Amino acid sequence: MKTPALPMLEFILKSYHHFNAAALKNALLDYHRHINNGGKMFWAVAGAMSSARLGIYLAPAIRKGLIHGISVTGANLEESLFRLVAHSHYKNFYDYRYLRKEDDEAILNNRLSRVTDTSIPEDEAFQKVEKLIVPMWKKAQETGDRRFWHEYFYELITDPALKAEYEGKPEECWLLAAAEMNLPLMAGGYADSTFGNIFASYCYSGELTASIAKSDIEYMANLYDIYQNQLSPGAGVGFFQIGGGIAGDFPICVVPSLKQDLQKEAKPWAYFCQISDSTTSYGSYSGATPNEKITWDKLTKDTPMHVIESDATIVAPMMIQALLEAMEFPEEAERLIGQAF
Repeated sequence: MKTPALPMLEFILKSYHHFNAAALKNALLDYHRHINNGGKMFWAVAGAMSSARLGIYLAPAIRKGLIHGISVTGANLEESLFRLVAHSHYKNFYDYRYLRKEDDEAILNNRLSRVTDTSIPEDEAFQKVEKLIVPMWKKAQETGDRRFWHEYFYELITDPALKAEYEGKPEECWLLAAAEMNLPLMAGGYADSTFGNIFASYCYSGELTASIAKSDIEYMANLYDIYQNQLSPGAGVGFFQIGGGIAGDFPICVVPSLKQDLQKEAKPWAYFCQISDSTTSYGSYSGATPNEKITWDKLTKDTPMHVIESDATIVAPMMIQALLEAMEFPEEAERLIGQAF
């Protein structure tokens, strides 16, 4: 019988021994052990990871049970959907470092919004989604329905009417995978997104009221129950963070809030890893070392803590691929891990 191939796991175990390489390997192995012990993992995704097409790896990780909850910016939420419905209209800018202001003005005039070396096509992405989601909002207004922001997108992305608009690969859309799995999701600060702005304009004009979308406070109150009842039982839940800002800082606060504000027992986060290209600095959330979180009652001295100072668009796919390989071939994974030490 042919030995199963685990090329990414084998590559990391063979090649990554020191510095940021070792940080990646150690974070990977602790993640693997935590899942094998029956633990869960909560992801926080900031930056422009959906536009960077991290969904190629996030979607299968969600479907295979490597991710059990997720917190994202409103932009990452909607940009996963944009890539699905407007894939062929995206334009890449391979020489983006050398663009002049006049070049970016021309990109604007072509109804494109540049995200580093790629772009979001306004007509094909924004307008396709707007014509479907606005009627959903108006129906909620008429019926008095109130939902979390992501729940509108969960309904939309699984709506048969949208399937006719697919241009990208559904298997690479993390939002579709999350909706199909009904994954616990938070989109704190969703007003800071294209559709948050569009929603605000309808509220300003009086066509909608803001109350049909539940607030950030309600997101946190909902997370109290999700954390206690779904995520932390058993071996506990780890926290895997890409970038900083509200996507990460909002949900990780659930532990100290449960303990200090509600005077409830709450398990600490069972694992922590952050991928960040922010240099360690004073007063920066993205650059804060994990042990600082001990003082905020978010982590403990016993929590496995990892910081990978690198580009998440390079590092995260490697980690997910290695974890997927280990999940598919657990015996071979344990053999390779055992030989590496």
